Amino acid sequence: MDDKLKIGKYEFNSRFILGSGKFSLELIKSAIEEAGAQIITLALRRAYTGEVENILDYIPKNITLLPNTSGARNAQEALRIARLSRELGCGELIKIEVISDSKYLLPDNYETIKACELLEKDGFTPLPYMYADLYAARAMRDAGAAAIMPLAAPIGSNKGLCAKEFIQILLNEIDLPIIVDAGIGSPSQACEAMQMGVSAVMANTAIAEAKNIALMAKAFSLAIKAGREGYLAGLASVSEAKASSPLTGFLRD
Repeated sequence: MDDKLKIGKYEFNSRFILGSGKFSLELIKSAIEEAGAQIITLALRRAYTGEVENILDYIPKNITLLPNTSGARNAQEALRIARLSRELGCGELIKIEVISDSKYLLPDNYETIKACELLEKDGFTPLPYMYADLYAARAMRDAGAAAIMPLAAPIGSNKGLCAKEFIQILLNEIDLPIIVDAGIGSPSQACEAMQMGVSAVMANTAIAEAKNIALMAKAFSLAIKAGREGYLAGLASVSEAKASSPLTGFLRD
């Protein structure tokens, strides 16, 4: 069955996007291999630190980089970071992160909408990170977003699908890939998100803070595949108790 993740002109077999923000460099490669991920996010400041080693030395060449605009506080800063990323060879696929509040670390949906429009006009394929708001998601779609990346819970919290009901609204109403990003804390939560019908899951903290990073990456990969197949198979409806096979009535015949 042809069930590829399609983002703009790009196609992927894996629906697991791996974040790299909290990994130690020596574990990056093994985590990617165990996860079977084909996309890894990348903060520009981690890739070009001026040190002898950088994160790119540990990412296999066949992996698609998804640089983000981490550190941007408004749309213009996001555009500058994206252009620098492209000049350094990271391509046109870009995850927009605009966070102007350092206390709650919530994405600024309004500046993100502006950033989508600026980046799309500049030739990028923008994937906006946002909190799940239908009106903002529609505006991002109309501004040129190739996918929508709502947070499940506050970044780094591992709290799971706190925004589940609002993500479901996006699934119902937005005709773009919905990629759950931030807050997923366990393989079971990733599986639940995929069963809802989201196109992919991005995880970072839950894997980076595991005792065995490579094994946790593998567990997430299996859970995401299981959740996707459950969604495609069509989950049975929830109901009151009912027998799935005959009870004792036949004994009286």
